[in-house]
Amino acid sequence: MPRNFDDSYRQDSVDATRGWDGPERRVSRTPNKALVAEIICAINETHKPLTDEERQWVRLAIQREAQSIKLRQAIIEKTLGGLVWAAVVALGYLLLDYVKDHGWKP
Repeated sequence: MPRNFDDSYRQDSVDATRGWDGPERRVSRTPNKALVAEIICAINETHKPLTDEERQWVRLAIQREAQSIKLRQAIIEKTLGGLVWAAVVALGYLLLDYVKDHGWKP
């Protein structure tokens, strides 16, 4: 009795001595020339070059996105720097409080 579906499929469909006896099921990897020509034609019909206004808008959109990324990075950098300084101040305060509690009198 086969252990799983794959084993039973292999046993039923393929015999090592005679090979595959079923119909050809592979899809041809060579492109259909008529289909390729039709796709190229459709792309050429729908593709129109950008106007000067559209190019300017695209450039501005790219520039705006770059500025947004830089701003986000700066905010993250400043936030992490502030957290580090807050940790330093907190440790200094804890150290000062510890020293005061254990006999140091300023």
